[in-house]
Amino acid sequence: MAGGAVVATAAVALAQTDTNTVTPTAATSGDLKADIDNILTDSRLKGASIGVIVRNAKTGAVLYDRDSDAQKIPGSNNKIETSTAAFGILGAGYRFRTNVYTRGGNLYLKGTGDPTLRAADYDKLAAAVAAKGIKKIKGNLVADDTWFDRQYTPPGWDPSDLPYSYAAGISALNVSPDDVFDAGSIGVTITPGQEGQPVNVTLNPPTSVVKIDNRATTGKAGTGSTVSVDRTNGTDTIVITGSYPANGGKEDHLSTAPNPTQYAADVFRSALKAHGVTVVGATKRAATPKTAKMVTTRRSMPLSQLATPFLKLSNNQIAEILTKAIGHKVAGKGTRAAGIAATSRYLKTLGVDTTKVKQTDGSGLSRTNQTTPRQVSVILKAVQTKPWFSTWYNALPIAGQPDQLVGGTLASRMKGTPAAGNVHAKSGTLTGVTALSGYVKDDTGQPLIFSIMFNGYQGGAPKDIEDKIAVRLAGGTSAAAQNTVRKETATRNGGDLESTWTKGKATSR
Repeated sequence: MAGGAVVATAAVALAQTDTNTVTPTAATSGDLKADIDNILTDSRLKGASIGVIVRNAKTGAVLYDRDSDAQKIPGSNNKIETSTAAFGILGAGYRFRTNVYTRGGNLYLKGTGDPTLRAADYDKLAAAVAAKGIKKIKGNLVADDTWFDRQYTPPGWDPSDLPYSYAAGISALNVSPDDVFDAGSIGVTITPGQEGQPVNVTLNPPTSVVKIDNRATTGKAGTGSTVSVDRTNGTDTIVITGSYPANGGKEDHLSTAPNPTQYAADVFRSALKAHGVTVVGATKRAATPKTAKMVTTRRSMPLSQLATPFLKLSNNQIAEILTKAIGHKVAGKGTRAAGIAATSRYLKTLGVDTTKVKQTDGSGLSRTNQTTPRQVSVILKAVQTKPWFSTWYNALPIAGQPDQLVGGTLASRMKGTPAAGNVHAKSGTLTGVTALSGYVKDDTGQPLIFSIMFNGYQGGAPKDIEDKIAVRLAGGTSAAAQNTVRKETATRNGGDLESTWTKGKATSR
């Protein structure tokens, strides 16, 4: 593997410092242990499984440890494993390709998993087909999604999550309705009709792969919106219910396509028609013949750029796509199992004890994933030597930065504290699971690594407890700083941006 000597050196160096000994340093002067222990006395953590580790980022010396070897459900902290393996195995310059071919009267659309394809990109592919003088396809439009297997979602995901955008299915051919690449989702826009009449519903992009059952009505001006957009798992019908005010503007929702490959082929077929290309036959799924002639191609942005929306917004679909892309590159199999196996082998080169880590998906949405704060800290220490580290580090959410593509899931957290603009960390949220792992500089400029995981706590996700620890590490020991964290947390709706509250249940984005 490229850079193997550097990896091995980093792993050995880390192994030498990866001890259970808590080592105080001048950079963490003050009673760090007592302060964090005090933060963890919060009554909401009574009976919870708590894991916390703090390390010197340069030496790896352990500065604080609270049960960091016990396995936890990591939520989206799982993306630390997936993203570092993607950079290490695929490379920062990795791009997805989507090609169009002709053969035997058929037109073939072949994908490799690109999550960045929007309707406008399929339109450009169709325009390129028309520009080659192709006006009529006498055969079929063939969607070739064979680069990946057809397991669109991991088997461990809760079926009740699948109609929602954070759990959309992915394939080797995808469509994203927005510029943050919620692949596999369909935009649903609600605007008012006449009072007492049905609301207006439009899809973005327009597609025939779903049906709309519009039961929502237009309410009186000045009333609130109670609109709900739902798709029962296993059906192709999106049901709109509730009321929307007559003087309302537009309200955007996301639903999911039951079959991502069919969705992509439908959008492409519509684009071909718009450019005067007629397809006589049906839309089918098959492999592209090796003798097919390429008509046009499209390359995605590189992983170095894709990492920003992926990590900032904790995009589950990008995580699952990268996992299968890793599997295809290493084993020639675009399967989740092949990708997870390759990821595990890569993590081992970083010094990770992979017997302590269990990955069942790439995103962390499954509750069968397991890791420990200590092993996450091993990854965070080891990757600092990588040539792509600064790109990956800057793609992590940054505390208290309001721009969604800077602050991401930490945009509204730790504002006005020494941690704001300082903490670069990955959050994680499932029902009864919260995590925060990353980097912070203390008040002397000393870089620290931390990993915090809580499982089985009482009530809502105690994000403010994670924040208090991060603020303390940043040097914010004053009562004013801690009160700022408390006030900021109290004003948030539903925790960090990663949480989607659906029917009373918080699920990882």
